[in-house]
Amino acid sequence: MSIISDSLKRIKPSPTLAVTQKARELKAAGKDVIALGAGEPDFDTPDNVKDAAIKAIKDGDTKYTAVDGTPALKKAISEKFKRENNINYNTDEITVGAGGKHVIYNLMMATLNKDDEVIIPAPYWVSYPDIVLLAGANPVVIECSEDQGFKLTAKDLESAITNNTKWLILNSPSNPTGACYSEQEIKNLAMVLKRNPHVNILSDDIYEHVVYEDFKFFTMAQIPELKNKVVTMNGVSKSYAMTGWRIGYAGGSKELIKAIAKIQSQSTTNPSSISQAAAVEALNGNQDFISIRSKAFQERRDFVVNSLNEINGISCIKPDGAFYVFPNCKALLGKKDKLGKKLENDTDFVQSLLENNNVAVVQGSAFGLDGFFRISYATSMKNLETAMKRLKEFCESLS
Repeated sequence: MSIISDSLKRIKPSPTLAVTQKARELKAAGKDVIALGAGEPDFDTPDNVKDAAIKAIKDGDTKYTAVDGTPALKKAISEKFKRENNINYNTDEITVGAGGKHVIYNLMMATLNKDDEVIIPAPYWVSYPDIVLLAGANPVVIECSEDQGFKLTAKDLESAITNNTKWLILNSPSNPTGACYSEQEIKNLAMVLKRNPHVNILSDDIYEHVVYEDFKFFTMAQIPELKNKVVTMNGVSKSYAMTGWRIGYAGGSKELIKAIAKIQSQSTTNPSSISQAAAVEALNGNQDFISIRSKAFQERRDFVVNSLNEINGISCIKPDGAFYVFPNCKALLGKKDKLGKKLENDTDFVQSLLENNNVAVVQGSAFGLDGFFRISYATSMKNLETAMKRLKEFCESLS
């Protein structure tokens, strides 16, 4: 009899972390690998945030805190929601966890039962379906085609809802595509959800501040009639370049927030006290650098999209947010690389690209849509220029 639980057998390791680890191993072995797999800003955490953490250490702020967040951080989060999103969440309607993934995990573990269904538009962030499976429920994946901008339509949402549907997960701006839902698109989905009051909504807003041109961010909880059905998840990892600090947070009903705290009390307990102090400064401090960094991301996006669309066999739509693109490589599948290996699918494509031209990307099938691959352009322009040159050489070498 296996010692491993049946629930663990239902899931797989994170493909994005696997690609990142493989790239690290090749670099350690002396390979000149350019890693475009990780969803991590290459910018450093702002100095005022680091200074706040240092001060917290010197002040002895190194003890246990309240399970789901300090009063100071909850207050800062409440004020952020009001200031930036015009959403009123009291501090007892806010939870803080060790990263956004942790908050989502707690939420699903606290609410899902056997036979419950969670609607997940694809392409999706790789962890959504596996977290649902770990909680013993069923992910219902809706494929959102490139022709519809990789976004869920109201018609497809309505068709997918059953009596067992408990959650819809909506991620905008999106990982892996960078697709952003406009206010009108959110409202179109909301019309369906109003007709189905048994469906709750997890709005993953972690890339909220990484948007381009004049795109106006809008989130589901801004619709008053749905606010009590929505959990709005966010964090400091992407906007403030604080991935390693591990602070995510969410606003929702008191009942759900209390349930999340109960789960967290029996697992991790509180997030790091130092990280929480740093997050307070991140949310309350100067925000000017966000637009400056978004401008840099936009310049990289434009370069990468233009470069991709100049490669025969590759096409790529220009996203409105996040720091990813999701190019189409279907025209190159079935060809052979210079070692004679036939590229049967997008997994073969990205493995061959890494092995032959030292560029690490993630296959689209990991995100629920075959024939694509994800590039993270959260790296230097120098790295991107070299990577695009290598990608072009790789594609031209296929026969």
